[in-house]
Amino acid sequence: MTALLLASTTGWTIGWSIGIAVVLAVVALVVPILLLAQRIGEQAADINDSLMKSVAHTASLSELNTTIEAAEAIVAGLARGRNRLGG
Repeated sequence: MTALLLASTTGWTIGWSIGIAVVLAVVALVVPILLLAQRIGEQAADINDSLMKSVAHTASLSELNTTIEAAEAIVAGLARGRNRLGG
């Protein structure tokens, strides 16, 4: 009877040991992933702020074609004036 009780207890001990080892392995793998995700989240906010500043700083570039067209019209007018003056 003692051998049967000891065998039964040994099985439970091995089962619990394997279960605890699996849980510790999962925790050891998940914790670094969660820490990395937290760091990425913090950096994403900084990157988003930087991109929003870039949008604000480059908004005037949308008017660059208008500026180029105006400069071309001015240069063409100056060229016509030079030709009329014989230059």
